[in-house]
This record gives sequence, structure tokens and C-alpha cells, in this order.
Amino acid sequence: MSRLSIAHYFPFARVKVLGQNVHLECEPAGTMIRLVPDHRFRPRCHECGRPGTVHATGLRRILRDLAVGPAQTYLDVEYRRVWCPSCRKAKVEQLSFADPSRRVTHRLARYVYDLCRIMTIQDVADHLDLDPKTVKTIDKHFLGQEFGRTDYQDLRILAIDEISLTHGQDGYMTVVLDYLTGRVVWMGEGRKAETLDAFFAGMTAQEKQGIEAVALDMWEAFIKSVQTHCPRARIVFDLFHLVKGYGQVIDEVRRQEYAKVDPHQRAFIKGSRYLLLSNRENLRPDQQTRLNDLLAVNRRLNAVYILKDQLKAIYRYRIRAWAKRALDQWCRLAAEVDHPLMRRFIRRLRFFEYGILNHCNYPIGTSRLEGVNNKIKVIKRKAYGFHDPEYFALKVKQALPGTKVTTETG
Repeated sequence: MSRLSIAHYFPFARVKVLGQNVHLECEPAGTMIRLVPDHRFRPRCHECGRPGTVHATGLRRILRDLAVGPAQTYLDVEYRRVWCPSCRKAKVEQLSFADPSRRVTHRLARYVYDLCRIMTIQDVADHLDLDPKTVKTIDKHFLGQEFGRTDYQDLRILAIDEISLTHGQDGYMTVVLDYLTGRVVWMGEGRKAETLDAFFAGMTAQEKQGIEAVALDMWEAFIKSVQTHCPRARIVFDLFHLVKGYGQVIDEVRRQEYAKVDPHQRAFIKGSRYLLLSNRENLRPDQQTRLNDLLAVNRRLNAVYILKDQLKAIYRYRIRAWAKRALDQWCRLAAEVDHPLMRRFIRRLRFFEYGILNHCNYPIGTSRLEGVNNKIKVIKRKAYGFHDPEYFALKVKQALPGTKVTTETG
């Protein structure tokens, strides 16, 4: 009758199973597997992998391995120090199943990494009865191998925006997106020109010349960086941020109108901020009726509201000369409102006119980043490395690898 063996569960090179000690009465149940060097094979240096001679014996350490059924599995490993003729030093013996700096086997580490794709660090730690710091270290190691290097290949159209991690001016990370595939290419701390400079610093001159267009908001630090590193790229300003900036004008006009009109008109203006800033099609029928009543009794609010829709219409043009004509007409009409904030907005519009008109050639924007930002916020809420920006960026790149299918932008 053949004897049962556990050796085939531990197919590790240059070691052999000496014995097993099972503790089922413990909580959790565990088993200890004793492994000793197989003297038929020469030991190898763990750094260079070359064979060496035995320098010291009898060294031992305990490693955590994949569980066997309900029992946690530990390996009591005997190993040696090796004199390496290549390194010219005594080094720890190479183990095919674990690194000298870790207390878990390669296969358990890989299992931890796979779980971290769908579970939080704390959930994985609780599931495997590991320290959360150990889980994070393992996950970050594999993430660094897979996503640590920035892939600049085939970049043509970029979208760049920032995401807020904490309250205040310092808690930002800059996100660079491959617009055509939806892949998060890079993330860096801050939102200064130097932040984006660090992204471009890794690109070759040929890769920089391959950038055709970049979608931005009107943040001058990013504009400066793009113009410095990719002077041939068309900068396209995003409609969403343009309308958001104009919304500040509408809201200030609303407050000033509320302060100066009679009580009868105040009843219409009070609580109307959402009505004026939202798209009409997103309003309920009763809200649309209230908006119509407000616009009917206040000429200035009616004017700034109509200008909001006309501002959006500029982005529908695909012929640059027509878009330019529409923009000029908008500025003339807006000047008639005769409000300091409106005059300031017109000056800003004229200063960034080139990026608005570039939308005719490249109808892109950072709106695609809005969906990305929502996913990033989900990752942040799950506490993936909130206090470790490097780890957080790696988790985002893992979650948003993009698609291989590209689309033409005209």
C-alpha cells in the first residue's frame, strides 16, 4: 500500500520536506512544514543567482505559505549562507519560493496581490490573518513591477486635470489621461508647473513631438508646462470649466440683483441659484416654470442666462472662422450687461481664445476625466494608500488601464 505524501504540495527547488507538525486544536488551526536543503544541489547566491560554496549552516526562519484547507500553513525553513565568488561576499542562500527580506512565500504574496485587486487592504488582512502593513507592502511591490514605469508609447491626445485628496491647497494630485484609450498614464503630487514638468521629463524629444493636442482647464501652470515641452501641441480648453467659470458671474449677478430689487422680485430670485446654473433639460417641469417666471421679471438675469447657452453653442462649431465669429458676437453682447465680473470674464475669454478655437480642430475636453475622477474617488474612499501618494497612484493606474481600441478625433 502506497504512503500518502505532502511533498507534491511544496514543489520547491533545492529543498526537501523533512516533516509536518499539525496543530488542529489551535485557533486558527495551523500546520508547520519542515524544509531542509537538498544536498544534491549546489546552493546559489540570492543576489546574482550563481552557485557558491557553503559558508555557514543551520540558519532557520519561519515563512507563511498558502493555507492547506482551513489550516494556516507555515514553513520552518533551514537555509545556509553561501560564499559567492561573483559577489565576493557571504550571502544568504537563494530560495526559489521566497525572498530573504519577506516572511511570506512567493505564491502567498501573489495571492495577496490578486485579492487586493478587488478587496481593501484591511479586508485582505482580516481574511488571511496578516498585518495590514504586510498586505500593503506586498501589493505595492507587485504594483511597482507592473505599473511603476510610465508608459509613454503611442500618446497622441492627452487630458490633464487635478483631483483633490484633502481639504486645502496642498492636497492635490495631477492626473494625465490618454484621451483615446482612457488610460491613466501618470499621477503626481501637486498642481504646479513643476508637477507636470516631472511627467514630461520622462519623455523623449520624439515622444513630445508626437503629442498633437492636450485638453486642459484654464490653469496657467499647466498651460506653461505644456507650451514649454510640447510647443507644437494644440491646447484645447474644456467647455465644462469655461461654463463653470461663467457660473460664478451668474451667481454674483444674482446676489447683487437680489440686494437691489424690490421685495416682489426678491421672491422670484430667492433660492434660484440651482435653477440658473443647471441645464434647462435637467430641471423638473415645475422648476422650468419657476425659471421662466424669474427670467420674465428680471432683465439682467435673463441676459446672463441666455448668454450661458450661447457660450455653450460656440463649442458646437467645427469651422474655426465660424467659431471665431460666434465668440466675437458673444463678447459684444456680454459687454452690454455692463458688470465688472462680466468685463473680467470677457478679458479672460479673449486671453484664452486660442484654446477655445482649437476645439474646432480637436473636439476634446477634460469631461472624460470626470468619469475617471469619480473612480479615483471610489478608490480613495476605500482607503487605498490615502497617506501614501505613490501607492495611491499605482492603485489608480491598475484600476484604469484603458482600452486598446482608439477612436479618431478629427
